Amino acid sequence: QVQLVESGGGLVQAGGSLRLSCAASGRTFSTYIMGWFRQAPGKEREFVAAISRSGGSTYYADSVKGRFTISRDNAKNTVCLQMNSLKPEDTAVYYCAAVRGLVVVTTRREYDYWGQGTQVTVSS
Repeated sequence: QVQLVESGGGLVQAGGSLRLSCAASGRTFSTYIMGWFRQAPGKEREFVAAISRSGGSTYYADSVKGRFTISRDNAKNTVCLQMNSLKPEDTAVYYCAAVRGLVVVTTRREYDYWGQGTQVTVSS
């Protein structure tokens, strides 16, 4: 089992940047596929980015491709989401998620562990 705690959210103007971090408990972090999801008010939680166990493979939603970068540090049990060129439509609660496995997955129902979320608000 793994516990996840996100940090780094906040208020930023359109065009700005934020870096989200997710700290994971336990000594088996490198065995988990890690993902970021987001949920805007009145909308379903949607996939943002995911990363393989080694960090060698990354996947992004089309809406964030080229603007967001997911990375992980297995020695520090952390996964980060660097968000650049932010837009008002990026406003949402961002969640870190984890699942044990070999194949990177991008759907919400396939992740077993979730953080509490961190609010990102982008003003126009």
